[in-house]
Amino acid sequence: MSIIDRARSWIAQDPDLETRRELEAMIDRGDVQALEERFSGSLQFGTAGLRGLLGAGPTRMNRVTVARTTAGLCAWLKHEVPEITSRGICVGRDARVNSDVFERDVIEVAAGAGIPVWTFDDVVPTPVLAFAVLELRAAGGVMITASHNPPGYNGYKVYWENGAQIIPPNDRGIAGEIERAPRADQLPRLSVDEARAIELLRQADFLRDSYVERIAGEASAPEERGDVRIAYTALHGVAEHTFRNVLTRAGFADVHSVKEQATPDGRFPTVAFPNPEEPGAMNRVLALAERVDADLAIANDPDGDRVGVAVRGKKGFEVLSGNDIGVLMADDLLRRYDHTGQPVVISTIVSSPMLGQIAATYGARWEQTLTGHKWIQNRALELAQEGYDYVLGYEEALGYAPSPAVRDKDGISSALLMIDMTARLKTNGETLLSARNELWCKHGFFADRQVSVRFEGADAQARMSAIVDRYREEPPREIGGQAVRRMLDLERQVQWTPWGVTPFLDLGVSNVVIFELEGGHRAMLRPSGTEPKLKYYFYATAPVHARSDLEESKKHAFDVLEHMVEDLTRSNNC
Repeated sequence: MSIIDRARSWIAQDPDLETRRELEAMIDRGDVQALEERFSGSLQFGTAGLRGLLGAGPTRMNRVTVARTTAGLCAWLKHEVPEITSRGICVGRDARVNSDVFERDVIEVAAGAGIPVWTFDDVVPTPVLAFAVLELRAAGGVMITASHNPPGYNGYKVYWENGAQIIPPNDRGIAGEIERAPRADQLPRLSVDEARAIELLRQADFLRDSYVERIAGEASAPEERGDVRIAYTALHGVAEHTFRNVLTRAGFADVHSVKEQATPDGRFPTVAFPNPEEPGAMNRVLALAERVDADLAIANDPDGDRVGVAVRGKKGFEVLSGNDIGVLMADDLLRRYDHTGQPVVISTIVSSPMLGQIAATYGARWEQTLTGHKWIQNRALELAQEGYDYVLGYEEALGYAPSPAVRDKDGISSALLMIDMTARLKTNGETLLSARNELWCKHGFFADRQVSVRFEGADAQARMSAIVDRYREEPPREIGGQAVRRMLDLERQVQWTPWGVTPFLDLGVSNVVIFELEGGHRAMLRPSGTEPKLKYYFYATAPVHARSDLEESKKHAFDVLEHMVEDLTRSNNC
């Protein structure tokens, strides 16, 4: 079929007037290049299921893509999960453009396949949807969200019956069923009213309170902590109501919200990139924190699964890095661990190796996985079968899972833990910053930096992969003046050293290269799985022999880090 014929075939099955007109306009003006971009492939399951720009065609998020993906998911679930027709699936959505439309398509196609759907009457944070899958013993779950991406994006996040995100072979199985699915206009459907009439549509709203009660119950007793004042923003997302309910139930009443960012709005009118990691995203909550003299500033991303934290210091508020938050959480949870099993903490390969030092202090096991909480949580389930007791999983991109009630990153329970830690530290005149200094004095100073380079165009993925491939073919002998001791190539499953190339099978397959340098420093790069960015990660460390050495150790580590960043990014003209 010609590109014009393929576009017309797509139009014929598309129930959305807007996206039909979008393609018709391209055909009318003969814009073959634009059509090639839309039909050059299709969205594939990645780190978080499907995610992409809104628009017409198989490379975009639209009603055809969502309907056929749901048909493929339902077919695979029927094949793999017993009692699917009684257990059903959970479906939720955020407040992005078309999330309500896509959610309805999921409900109608799943009901048309005879599968019950548990759903909520309005928007819901992603952690609540993940919690619902476990609580209801559902066969799976779908969350319509693009998390922290810019406003032009939407996505389709899939959970398995174990409450975690899908991994192989289920992602491949679903993809195969999507390929075999009928055209969108040939899929059997039941309307929302029809599904409700025959009890295939079931309300899950009672689980909002269940989630709040469960998470709030994980906070310390009020007599163990001081009072704290919190400045908060939901960044126009869906976490505000749930976050406030959790804090109220846990006994934290002094909360001040950024009013203009409190109402869900998928256009994100006051922030260009609604991700607490992005420069400027927390500006309004930091300003509010200064005005109300808060102890902490907290930001959730739009679907509530990530959290950013800033702490009042001597020179104003300091935004904690993703690794700062992760190691503070780990140390706190391991110190208070009171069970009889062996605890385990898990981080991703791009997160700080400092977690390993902390784990060893408490006799805990430290595991590393590929990037994404789907790997963290599925590895945690494997280790549970071996008798290990999961305590925390985290990735440096502000994603933490401190509660066993949610097998995914959870920005709400994570925020509660950081607030609770602050309140307990305050009783001794300490802060999160002083606690972090104690960790550095005990385990050495670890500096980290992430550099992201955004790529535009249909060939973005190919260009990013080509840069990584250049390192595979010609590994550098040193980075920033530090000798490379080993390069791990996780895609080809080999390790390079100055003495040769040998197999390396300790981690899964992924398009990542990791450089281990003399002195314990590390650098790595990978294409992002959720957005068109090439990500570089740098870690430099320096021992701290005495408390008086800390500032000098910081200076040394940051000097090493800056040279590494300059060397590796300059070599790719980034």
